[in-house]
Amino acid sequence: MAGSGNWLDQLEARLDQTLEGFLRANPQQDTLLAEQVARDRQQQLRRDRLALKTEAELQRQGLLRLAEDIRCWQGRVDRAKGAGALDLAGRAEAHIATLMEQGRARWQTLGELGERFAAVEQELQQLGTASGSRGQAAAAKPGVQPSEPPGPDLEADWAAFETQQELEDLRRKMRG
Repeated sequence: MAGSGNWLDQLEARLDQTLEGFLRANPQQDTLLAEQVARDRQQQLRRDRLALKTEAELQRQGLLRLAEDIRCWQGRVDRAKGAGALDLAGRAEAHIATLMEQGRARWQTLGELGERFAAVEQELQQLGTASGSRGQAAAAKPGVQPSEPPGPDLEADWAAFETQQELEDLRRKMRG
């Protein structure tokens, strides 16, 4: 078996040498290959960006549900305290603390998704800039899509802001 692995390595090295020789002799093919690799990477990054947006939206929806649950349980705590059911109020407060911890974990996950999203956006922007500097002719060719400019998703950002504000309000209520 060791001999077959060596044979395969030799074949792979020879194919690499042949490809490199071909690309040196045909620089336009090298350029086309580089452009195709860049387009493939852009497509993968766009798929990654969409997956990250979807996951972030799921996390945001989960945060909104948690905020609503916390509000509901806070009302129950107030009712229990008002009725003198201090044991029940204490248990409900403990449940709120658990929900708040889940919220903090979701915020952390959302932050990590945001960092990954920013890295994907930066790489997409770099690829878009690099492909633009390779020549404007590629953008004019039919079937070649120029990279779309990243646009801020105002609705998602606003919803995340509102969620953060609601959670901060709930934290302030819990402290005081």
